[in-house]
Amino acid sequence: FSDSQGILRAAENCNGSGDCRKPVEAGGTMCPSYRATKDEKDSTRARANALREFLTTSEKRNRFDHKELKEVLELCISCKGCKSECPSNVDMAAYKAEFEYQYQKENGASLRSRLFAYNTSFNRMGQLLPGFSNRMFRNKFTSGIIKKSFGIAPERNMPQLSRTTLYSYYRKKIQTTLKQPIKKVYLFNDEFTNFQESEIGMAAIKLLEGLNYEVELVKHPESGRSFISKGFLEEAKKLANRNIEIFKDIINEDTPLLGIEPSAILSFRDEYLRLADHKAEAERLAKNTFLIDEFIKKEIIAGNISGASFTSEKKRIKLHGHCHQKALSGVGSSFAMLNLPENYEVTVVPSGCCGMAGSFGYEKEHYKISMKIGEQTLFPAVRKASAEVIIAAPGTSCRHQIHDGTGRKAYHPVQILSEALLS
Repeated sequence: FSDSQGILRAAENCNGSGDCRKPVEAGGTMCPSYRATKDEKDSTRARANALREFLTTSEKRNRFDHKELKEVLELCISCKGCKSECPSNVDMAAYKAEFEYQYQKENGASLRSRLFAYNTSFNRMGQLLPGFSNRMFRNKFTSGIIKKSFGIAPERNMPQLSRTTLYSYYRKKIQTTLKQPIKKVYLFNDEFTNFQESEIGMAAIKLLEGLNYEVELVKHPESGRSFISKGFLEEAKKLANRNIEIFKDIINEDTPLLGIEPSAILSFRDEYLRLADHKAEAERLAKNTFLIDEFIKKEIIAGNISGASFTSEKKRIKLHGHCHQKALSGVGSSFAMLNLPENYEVTVVPSGCCGMAGSFGYEKEHYKISMKIGEQTLFPAVRKASAEVIIAAPGTSCRHQIHDGTGRKAYHPVQILSEALLS
């Protein structure tokens, strides 16, 4: 928190305006949990006030070590809505990550927090026998044991592993030979795409190569998103430094870094700038790191991509944006890319947070409020959509939440656009 001279000064940015108490009808994302409970304790303002109070007056060696602080930050789902919608840009997601880190230094982390934080390591082990792992997750008896053991809501569907990782697919695929490619791009193979939704990564490669871009994947560690969300900041810092070291010399204006999952790739432009040892290198990398949606929009504006490459078939699409995307980028890029096919009719759902928020919606004590947040705008809009309407959602958490809340399957925009490519 050197940019604000410490976390106390950062919390003091809250001026008490109460914009975080705005109703669902006012639009935007902030603040999902307050909108669900209507309790001042669950507003961004209350969290900032509580932090300011304890960091100022606590007599403990570690001023974060207070159960009252844990209680008031309990329902912050780190959506980052306040980072962009609060007049003072109070970044409660960053404050909560620091709190979790400090609190766990004194009290330890729960088994469930460790499970979610080290999710990638468990997925890597499960990928050795993906069929067996998925049967364990689908089977009512075995999945019930897993859920009960780790405090996961019994109503939740367990995420499935892909049959093959995106890395394996990329290594084995026949490399496409392009004639005078427009440019070379690096695809960040995030941990969610690699292990759980590799088909989306395959669609992204197909789409970019079909539009005459050379795509390269390099070996790199996970983004650290799970560690950040659970307050394992030392582990996240190591990953941030390693990723910056790997990409700093190969990513530039001519060869950008693209990502599929918003919460993973946007960490390069957000948390990495706080965590990195070498700030200047992190900042240079951040300037040339984009959501794949952002990159395609940039190339449309540059005249390198046009609707001529896509079908003229008519389709209707409803688009729900990811919270981190809304806060750090905007949904406009996803809207622009989905409108490339001339007869695609795209509508942006005026939804706030979906309510899943990474692991939050899986935790049994948070399940009901997670679904209540989804019911505010998103679920009703999806249910009203007729069967032929395609539901688009760039975020992996959002797609899982839409399925659990409505039974509808949602697709990443790159899947939809990849299918629309003319062969």
